[in-house]
Amino acid sequence: MTMRKITVLSMITLDGVMQAPGGPKEDTSGGFKYGGWTAPYGDEAYDKVVQKELQQPADYLLGRKTFEIWATYWPEHGDFWPGINKGTKYVFSKKMKKTDPKITGWNNCVLVKNLADIKRIKKSKGADIQVWGSGELVQLLLKNDLVDELRLKIHPLTLGKGKKLFDKGPIPAAFTLKESIVTSTGVIIAHY
Repeated sequence: MTMRKITVLSMITLDGVMQAPGGPKEDTSGGFKYGGWTAPYGDEAYDKVVQKELQQPADYLLGRKTFEIWATYWPEHGDFWPGINKGTKYVFSKKMKKTDPKITGWNNCVLVKNLADIKRIKKSKGADIQVWGSGELVQLLLKNDLVDELRLKIHPLTLGKGKKLFDKGPIPAAFTLKESIVTSTGVIIAHY
């Protein structure tokens, strides 16, 4: 039986911080003051990789916090990323309810409550699944051997504090490097 792949796409620092790469107000939890740290590192090669990732047909598995940020932005900005509004958004949350306005207000959203639900989705038919942001969810997926691919953009800086991609100790696992490039600004883009 063919299973859907789960791919984690993450922008990280050399010390593994993944928190608030896009902007200063994106995620200030824990007193994080460095939001928007990816801004100085964009270039043509970086943009080309991101555009290719956004064009892939996919469904999305998102943690509650990432979903709440996205649900206020992407429904109105789908011209930049058409797939995000077309694909199914599986929202992993124990706090949200099916009737939450963010779930009911954005098309194709499905609430997922536990690991068994994620395993069921992975075994179902459909597009491969992308996970963006969603630090706690990524940790859960890594701990339970549910990540098939990592697409990392490793930025040449350290922040010391913030939410980290491999913070909670994933299980021992080996990945194979499929392709990599180094941008003109020193970002290593690696597909494992």
